[in-house]
Amino acid sequence: MVEKTAKQTRGPGHAPDDPRLWPFAAAQLAMDACFWWLEREPAEQRDGSLPWTTPNSVALELATMQLRDCSQMRSGQPVLVCAPYALHRALIADFAPGHSVVQSLQNGGIDRVYLTDWRSATSDMRYLSIDSYLGDLNVAIDEIGAPVDLVGLCQGGWLSLLYAARFPAKVRRLVLVGAPVDLSIDSSLSRLARNAPELVYDQLVARGGGNVSGEEMLRFWSKAPDNDDIVAALQRDLSDDQGTALLARFDRWNAETLNLPGTYYLGIVNGIFRENLIARDKFVALGRPVHLKDVKAPIFLLAGLDDDVVPATQALATAGLVGTPPAFIAAASEPSNHLGLFMGARTHAHAWPRIAGWLRGDLPGVLARSA
Repeated sequence: MVEKTAKQTRGPGHAPDDPRLWPFAAAQLAMDACFWWLEREPAEQRDGSLPWTTPNSVALELATMQLRDCSQMRSGQPVLVCAPYALHRALIADFAPGHSVVQSLQNGGIDRVYLTDWRSATSDMRYLSIDSYLGDLNVAIDEIGAPVDLVGLCQGGWLSLLYAARFPAKVRRLVLVGAPVDLSIDSSLSRLARNAPELVYDQLVARGGGNVSGEEMLRFWSKAPDNDDIVAALQRDLSDDQGTALLARFDRWNAETLNLPGTYYLGIVNGIFRENLIARDKFVALGRPVHLKDVKAPIFLLAGLDDDVVPATQALATAGLVGTPPAFIAAASEPSNHLGLFMGARTHAHAWPRIAGWLRGDLPGVLARSA
């Protein structure tokens, strides 16, 4: 959920340098943006979408997503990667060779990999809520065949954790990567969520006709990430021909934004980031409150030591909220910023092979070898 456009218009006020924080910073700027909004230039139009790195087919068409089947075989334990649904496409999980969660899982010996490819919100999706996404996730998992191993990336992490608490029998193992859950722990996300009154968020949705426009919000940023920022995210030098191609691909990926349903967006801002309902066991999912202690599946937590969006202390604190026995909780921290957890070459060389091994291996043996 980041980052940069090749051509960017300076919006009103001053936004944080990190567009991963866009849903909250955008609302903070919204009151100053009204007149600029009316006078803005049309956004640059781009043709086509970036191709996927990993061959896949669409296994299921749902209101909220296309379920992508990246499997190499029809048998074996299925893994579902739950991509973040924020500003950018699910290609964040399959960005490029050596920078792909899907590819790293396959290289680690996992033959059945699926991916949630969330749809950009249209006007008829504006009333979809978090329940809508949980419900479709449940349909997808039934289609794949429960129990699944669920890999949640960033905001796909709290959604995966909610699902595991609501349907504990359908999740065999759970991987949470840079996932914000306990928002009482200080972070850029929690600070930005608290800084603007609720009315500002409501007005942001109203101006989008019931949705929050990713394309328009991206144009607010006063500072786009430079090459150094992208080097840190991709964790490799960009000066050679391959690096130049990666930089161009990153620019295109960044420009392919998603719109969010207003109801879903406000549910996140108010219920999760402002009221911290998940960590407080007060979140109502599909008709009843969910309790994180109901999650007893083995869990792997991955955090970035340089992550200012979801600090390592916050990402790893989830271990104390769930009902999983400590012996079945594995944790790792990488020298990575937030985006580097999903797209960084170094993280894919070091952390993701360990995750794949943890998913495939005899659990007590894996944990003993990791100690």
